[in-house]
Amino acid sequence: MRSMSRVGSAAVVVAGFVLVAGCGGGGDPDAKTPHPTVRPSDAVPTQTAEPTAEPTQDPFPDTPAGDLDRKAEKAGWQVDSLYDAPSDYVDDICESMPEQQKLGQDPGEWLMTAQEPDEDETAVLRAGMPKLCPKWWPDTRKALAGDFVHTYTDGTYEVKAKPKNFGGEIAPGTYRVVGDLDGCYWERSTRAGDIIDNNFASAAREITVTIAASDGLFQAENCGTWKPVD
Repeated sequence: MRSMSRVGSAAVVVAGFVLVAGCGGGGDPDAKTPHPTVRPSDAVPTQTAEPTAEPTQDPFPDTPAGDLDRKAEKAGWQVDSLYDAPSDYVDDICESMPEQQKLGQDPGEWLMTAQEPDEDETAVLRAGMPKLCPKWWPDTRKALAGDFVHTYTDGTYEVKAKPKNFGGEIAPGTYRVVGDLDGCYWERSTRAGDIIDNNFASAAREITVTIAASDGLFQAENCGTWKPVD
């Protein structure tokens, strides 16, 4: 009976040892330990770099001409399609005015009657002439305001105190024509057509005529250009 008691005790000890070993995690030492699961909320957000905007290149040079073209584009000013840019239009006017003066024509009159700048072109001239053509800016400024010398060629004109249509109206005053005046005829008349004064010159170098405010019409044929006398 004692031998059986020792064997039973040993069995109990062995069974207890196995149970403790299992609970203590003494498993395979080579087994891999699983990594902890990373939840999306635990991830560090990745910052995406915003694209850098390319600087807009100014197509206009840093010159007086470039400044004018930049201003004209911003304001929407348009000039004659013959010109590539508003500054080209101003350059052409600047070059032409002294040429017209050499030909004996008032530059301001040439600008307003031959070129007839519209509203946009007038704005371009006001903005560009002081910097691109300062020498001719005073004449241009006066011409744009209607202050320029008005000359008259052959034709019939209605006498007006303040003419608006210089192609068909003339202001009272004294006018002179100079040149080879062979066959020049001029005439002052009433509004009814009655002749007040006239003359036919078969050979003359200079003719001066004074038109009164009470005159109705002035007519000239084959005389050339009449210029006001200061």
